[in-house]
Amino acid sequence: MSKIVTKDGVEIFYKDWGKGQPIVFSHGWPLSADDWDAQMLFFLSKGYRVIAHDRRGHVRSTQTGHDMDHYADDLAAVVAHLDLKDAIHVGHSTGGGEVVHYLARHGESRVAKAALISAVPPLMLKTAANPLGLPKAVFDDLQAQLAANRSKFYYDLPAGPFYGFN
Repeated sequence: MSKIVTKDGVEIFYKDWGKGQPIVFSHGWPLSADDWDAQMLFFLSKGYRVIAHDRRGHVRSTQTGHDMDHYADDLAAVVAHLDLKDAIHVGHSTGGGEVVHYLARHGESRVAKAALISAVPPLMLKTAANPLGLPKAVFDDLQAQLAANRSKFYYDLPAGPFYGFN
């Protein structure tokens, strides 16, 4: 397995296939790099280099806390480690927020384009600075449902068929 270690000691798993212009895929919560396999195989067959990582706290990466600053820094660490240039970044859901936060925090010098698919904003939690956000109980409930029965969670997700549902 390919992994890097970030400045704060977190291991980030990544996939890196092919040669050519890189397309970097950032997954939604609570998914993994594997949820991009169909898209990665498609673009690989078209001559692109395709990269996807398991965000910290997800699957094969270190199981640790979640916040957009670390997500963006971890993505920057993968991009720097692989020395990616002229990359196309694709983010779904939380991954979209990660891509936007990466651009805002680390600049666009290595980025050609960004595609956001049903992206969440970098901060969804209700805080003093974000009074229109969702209460933490909403996220706690989602995590509890996911832990109790992952398949049922995806099947019942109120927003309709989740990305990668089939």
